[in-house]
Amino acid sequence: MKINGNAIRPGNVIEHKNRLWRATKIQHTQPGKGGAYLQVELKDIRDGTKLNERFRASEDVDRVRLDQKEYQFLFADGEMLTFMDNETYEQVMLHSDLVGEPVIFLQDGMTVTIESYEEEPISVMLPDTIVAEIAEADPVVKGQTASSSYKPATLENGVKIMVPPHIESGTRVVVNTADSSYVERAKG
Repeated sequence: MKINGNAIRPGNVIEHKNRLWRATKIQHTQPGKGGAYLQVELKDIRDGTKLNERFRASEDVDRVRLDQKEYQFLFADGEMLTFMDNETYEQVMLHSDLVGEPVIFLQDGMTVTIESYEEEPISVMLPDTIVAEIAEADPVVKGQTASSSYKPATLENGVKIMVPPHIESGTRVVVNTADSSYVERAKG
């Protein structure tokens, strides 16, 4: 599907220079001379290489539609991850590179979205947030102001995050899977 060069948004997948790219960052730029353009940071879907491109409003870009389907994460075997189709119960094995850095947050039974292009899986998207338990948290240092200070803590899966001073070991917290940041204390 052809779209205007200025209509690219973060998360869009486009075909450019015979490769598939996901737009990660965009910035509208209007220089003093010449026409306005969109500065787009692109990441190759297959090998992860990055590219910065300028697209003008007069240019057309091919936006690619990806098939999205929900799968359940079953288990990991080294670098290979096994997922099950929630409808057909077929199992699919994919390399952990398709998940990227958020792979550390995969939990048994977690529902994920697998994106495919022409029947080939190209990415695995985790939920935006997960609930995890704090395994270890540093004690609060007296004299620190509560408003600005976060302290290091370790989740049950070994991931280190920064949490507010009132969070202790054993507390269940909500964590953003995109940037490993603390969101809030888990409810219930």
